[in-house]
Amino acid sequence: MKSLALFFSCLCLSAVSVHAQNWPQFRGPGAAGVVEGSPAVVAFDAEKSLNTRWKTAIPGLGHSSPVVWGNKVFVTTAVTSGQKDETRYGLYGDVAPVKDDPKHTWKVYALDKQTGKILWERIAYEGVPKVKRHPKSTHSDSTPVTDGKHLVALFGSHGLYAYDLNGKLLWKQDIGMLDSGWFYDADYQWEHGSSPVIYRDLVIVQADIQKDSFIAAYSLKNGKLVWKTPREEISSWGSPTIYEGKTRAELITNGSKAIRGYDPMTGKELWRLTPNSEIRRHLWRAN
Repeated sequence: MKSLALFFSCLCLSAVSVHAQNWPQFRGPGAAGVVEGSPAVVAFDAEKSLNTRWKTAIPGLGHSSPVVWGNKVFVTTAVTSGQKDETRYGLYGDVAPVKDDPKHTWKVYALDKQTGKILWERIAYEGVPKVKRHPKSTHSDSTPVTDGKHLVALFGSHGLYAYDLNGKLLWKQDIGMLDSGWFYDADYQWEHGSSPVIYRDLVIVQADIQKDSFIAAYSLKNGKLVWKTPREEISSWGSPTIYEGKTRAELITNGSKAIRGYDPMTGKELWRLTPNSEIRRHLWRAN
């Protein structure tokens, strides 16, 4: 099965000029979801190559978005060794994870932005998934992030990985079991989906999980833990973002219980806004 990460690569590159600015993280620069440049194309058909510059086959499944720096596009995927595909989309109310979850291979790809040619691929991790996924989800849900020198990919419970843009592994870090799922029943595991961000010399990860939720910063240089702040949160899949104000920078997070602001250099909570809606935070899993 072709990766969903591939599909989004085709759409993004057809919607944005190949000469447009970098797209370094989930939702682009500043997580604003806005690109400057040529008007966006509103009609797509990947199968018929309508408004598509190129198509490249990528194995596996990935809900992570592509990121772009210079002439390179980076995507992640998780490739199963099994023959049975329990992925199901559409309108249904099942909450149970997939039953058959055999050995997977987690990969990072770099492609040429102009042609779609695969420049390099790297295996980050191989093994049986440590948590199960929802039938609408994948084992590669977190969008990677780059600052033009480092490419950081988060594969949930299978680790945090940093590469240079030529594919050299700089470091890897085990950040523990990231078990996100239905908070009413811990047996229903749905995979981790929050995407990391880079701020100065830190990689910041939000982990709203079944037990012992936290937000943490790791050194961009070597992957070592710099700070870690517990969160009184149940499972959610929101990604953190940085707001650069006139007097200070704030790390903003959205969770099932509250929106919070932190000092990105220390992890100290600065403020919170409550209440939040548990239902709203989980609707995307049911639609």
